[in-house]
Amino acid sequence: MTTTSQTSQRHFVPATTEDLAHQILGMVAQHRMVTTQQLYAVLLPGRRREHISRALSRLRKSALVDFVVLPASSGTRAWYLTEEGAALTRHLPQMADRPSYPVTSTSAASLRSAHTLTVVRAHAAFATTARRRGDEHGPWDWTPEVAHNVGDGERVIADALMYYTHHADNGARVKYRAFVEVDRATMSSERLASKLIDYARFHHYEPQPVAGRRQRTDLLGGPAWLRWYPAFPRILFILTGAGAVALSHRIDDLRAMVREHPTVASLGRAVPVAAAVLEDIETLGVDAPVWHCLRSDGGQQVPWSDL
Repeated sequence: MTTTSQTSQRHFVPATTEDLAHQILGMVAQHRMVTTQQLYAVLLPGRRREHISRALSRLRKSALVDFVVLPASSGTRAWYLTEEGAALTRHLPQMADRPSYPVTSTSAASLRSAHTLTVVRAHAAFATTARRRGDEHGPWDWTPEVAHNVGDGERVIADALMYYTHHADNGARVKYRAFVEVDRATMSSERLASKLIDYARFHHYEPQPVAGRRQRTDLLGGPAWLRWYPAFPRILFILTGAGAVALSHRIDDLRAMVREHPTVASLGRAVPVAAAVLEDIETLGVDAPVWHCLRSDGGQQVPWSDL
């Protein structure tokens, strides 16, 4: 005779989704720091906010996360992992390609909060648009601080690598990848534009074999980026932190770099390069005609899928 416990064991199927607390831990680990509102926007839109608050409270009681209150923010909390939380999440699948230096103290969280949380704002904008449209872009389709060699011992480090699947009106699924640069107008416009030179170097970079060393898999021919991507990711600049005129000037300087630098111009002919204002993609949607195509001299703005 089969017992109830034997029957339940035989029919047990592991869950295919993580519970909310695990999702929160994974998202905090991935971004290093997120606000309560950002967690809600990406993980639980349309549901009660209390679910996020209760899960955070349990995680804090377990000494896995802690928070800082952001200045001049009406009490907004930015959450980060404790040392115990960082150790627990180190082997999560979404952390496989992440640098192993999480924010684990109040002082470190305070120093990194402005830029880190602005990058998460951009992620939340894409997640919100994807959900509204029925596209595919979830919490783990955004990897912060992705680095690649460009030769001479140097690297290009993107603020984020984004994966996004667009569902077209004709039923087709179009996969996009993008290197995302989030600019808060804290560096000079010229220095921002020079980031395009690094991407152009990566686009052309081909590792050369060294005599006497074992050949690596990325030395099998062609540019190095083919080791990771079937097509070179588009490059998206998302700007904020200044007035409309100043941001327009920064976009003009990005466009001038694409036009005037020969290697960047070559990149621009092969890869979509665009810029948009963060507040525009938050209020109008990522799919709105708010993107400036940087390889074009005109002032026309288009949806990012039309670049």
